[in-house]
Amino acid sequence: MTRFRGCIDIHAGKVKQIVGGTLSDDTNTGLKTNFVATLPSSHFAKLYRENGVSGTHVIKLGPGCDDAAIEALRAWDGGLQIGGGITAENAQFWIANGAEKVIVTSYLFPNGRLDLSRLQQLHDKVGKEKLVIDLSCRRRGGEWIVAMNKWQTMTDTVINKQTLEFLASCCSEFLVHAADVEGLCRGIDEDLVVALAQWSPIPVTYAGGAKSIDDLALVDRLSEGKVDLTYGSALDIFGGTLVPFAACVAWNNTHLT
Repeated sequence: MTRFRGCIDIHAGKVKQIVGGTLSDDTNTGLKTNFVATLPSSHFAKLYRENGVSGTHVIKLGPGCDDAAIEALRAWDGGLQIGGGITAENAQFWIANGAEKVIVTSYLFPNGRLDLSRLQQLHDKVGKEKLVIDLSCRRRGGEWIVAMNKWQTMTDTVINKQTLEFLASCCSEFLVHAADVEGLCRGIDEDLVVALAQWSPIPVTYAGGAKSIDDLALVDRLSEGKVDLTYGSALDIFGGTLVPFAACVAWNNTHLT
C-alpha cells in the first residue's frame, strides 16, 4: 500500500520549497521559491514524529544547511533520512548525529559517470540497510536520466529495470524526484510512477508535482501499492493550499494499520 512520506528541504539554512528545475549553484539567479519557513527545521521534524510519518527525508540543498539539518535530526533521533552532500567520508557522521539512513546522489557520479568504487565505499561505511540511493531524474525523450548537482547536470545513467536491479543490491531504498515537475503542483509523472513500480525490487519513494490528496490513491493504483509518495509545495504546512497535512496522516493511519 502506498504511504505518505514527509520531506524537509533545507536551502541556505532555512526550510524551503523550491521549483526543482530552477535550483543552481548560483542561488541568486533564476531561483523560484514557493515557500520559506519562519519556523525552524526541528518544528517540522517534531510534526512528522508526532504523527508517525516514517521514512521522512531531510535534503540539504547546497551549503549552509548543516546546522539546520542536525537540528532536525535531533528532534527525531533515528527517525529521519538525510541527503545532500553525502560522501563516504561524512556518511557515518550523519548516522552518528541521528540519521536513520543517508541518501546519496552526486557523490556516486563524479564527472557525471557512475563510480562503482564510490558506491562500494559507501556500502562498506554504513551498510545496505542504512543507504538510500537518490535517482532523481529529468525526462529526455522517452527516457529518464539521473540528474545531479541540484538536478542541473545530466549523468550517464538511465533509469530502467537493469539499473534499478543492479543498484538495489547495495541499498535499501530509492528516492526519485521528478525534477521537471518538482515544485510545480501540476501533477505527478504518472509514467515514471508506473515504471518505478515495475522495475524496482526494493521500496521506492516518488516526489514531484503531487497536487491533491487524491494523488495518494492514484499512485497506489498506478504502482499497485509499491511506490510511496512525498508532497512538498502543495502541502499546507509548507504554505500550500491544495493538500492538508492532516489528510495525509489520516491516509497513513487508515491504510497502513
